[in-house]
Amino acid sequence: MTGKTNEKGRQLQLRLKRLQARASTVRADDRAQLIALLDDVQTLRDLLMHECARLDKEINRAMFRSTAITAYGRGAQAVRAMRRGH
Repeated sequence: MTGKTNEKGRQLQLRLKRLQARASTVRADDRAQLIALLDDVQTLRDLLMHECARLDKEINRAMFRSTAITAYGRGAQAVRAMRRGH
């Protein structure tokens, strides 16, 4: 995980903790605060979903690279074995 990605994760986590703290202080009869809180929760949810999708792509890319490296290694090993006459 890169430093930039790690920092973004920390920022999102901090925003979530702040929303949790705000949610615990909002009164049930304060409609304006509840609407603002719901909007902030939805915004954070969208950011988290975007980050999840980005991480999913990164994981898939790493998986494909690993598979390609493994296949290349097996092919190279087979060529070496054929050169040795096995």
